[in-house]
Amino acid sequence: MAVDPSRTHVGLSDLFASRRYFAKFEKIIAYLPRVAATMKSDGALNDGELDILSSYVQGIAYSFHALSMKYLLVGRDTGQFLGALEMDTVESGFPVFNELLIMASDAQQASRRLANMPSVHRLKSQMIEHIVGERQIPTKLQFALSQRLYYEELQNGHLFWAQNDPVAIWQGTADGRGRYLLHWAVYDSQVNLPTIYLMELDDTGRTALPRDERRWPEVQAHLMAQALGGLKLLTIAKGFDEAFDDVHPKRLRRLHLGPMYSHTFTKQSGPIRDVLADAKSPAGQDWTLAWTDEVLESERVVTEKSGWFGRVEREIFALDPFSGRGADTGATRMERSIILPERPFQVLAEKNPAGFASVTKYVVSPDGRVFKN
Repeated sequence: MAVDPSRTHVGLSDLFASRRYFAKFEKIIAYLPRVAATMKSDGALNDGELDILSSYVQGIAYSFHALSMKYLLVGRDTGQFLGALEMDTVESGFPVFNELLIMASDAQQASRRLANMPSVHRLKSQMIEHIVGERQIPTKLQFALSQRLYYEELQNGHLFWAQNDPVAIWQGTADGRGRYLLHWAVYDSQVNLPTIYLMELDDTGRTALPRDERRWPEVQAHLMAQALGGLKLLTIAKGFDEAFDDVHPKRLRRLHLGPMYSHTFTKQSGPIRDVLADAKSPAGQDWTLAWTDEVLESERVVTEKSGWFGRVEREIFALDPFSGRGADTGATRMERSIILPERPFQVLAEKNPAGFASVTKYVVSPDGRVFKN
């Protein structure tokens, strides 16, 4: 049954609530590279994966900063109706997918918009003149400055977009075959969450995959079309393996960043709701971020008949052997984690709700340290 978006999506039309929301995410995102570094030290990420993940996290930070500039004067009389940031209060705690689509459209027009706007220096000078001369808050000028900063951020690029196309990184050779690490990411429209994909593959084509004018665009299009959180990794990998006879997926990984839960901003249910309510955390520490890591690995290779005389390789993927969970998850293994400040963690540890024993906890402190529990 479909969920009515009008009941789960809320516009942050209050100025102070909007600014608290962006300040909260600024803190959360700042912790993510440290959590990733902790994962690397534990062997859960290698150097290449850490660099890729850090790049996407930085892109998310830039996107949130751009949106914070766009909605900096929300709720104030600016002379123009811009609306308010729309967020998903139930599924994710993040902005809704449409915010990313509008931002991408705005980015295409950024150069033209900036060319028709006064410079930052000029706007600040006008603001000072207005304050001195009129003795009033220059709200409309503040709004104009915020929009200029928004479009400058878009023009700078390196943001996390609704779709971030696959990139291939050369890894050397394995058994005489070219080995690549592909990565791509989407802002999943079904759950309003950033999702990152990594795939290790062998290439047996005559032309190197990224330079192949026929195969590479087809590979990119296929992977982006299958980048849906509702699809199991096994479904994605098998479909890719069967679509390309000379590209062999050896490992597929998917990282879901979120949901973000906050007693102030989201309508979560279950144990986490009680934890955040009882924690009564001060501003900036009322949150928990979920983090899900799925991995699917090839177990062996079989050959199948192709056409009249040909033979092709197909991957047989290993599924989680414990309690038959592999059939349910479609992955070799899955690890669920949460990232949370010290105070909510203390309440979580005291309550010790069912189902959280197997969840990895990354506890962050105000001084930026990360502790794994």
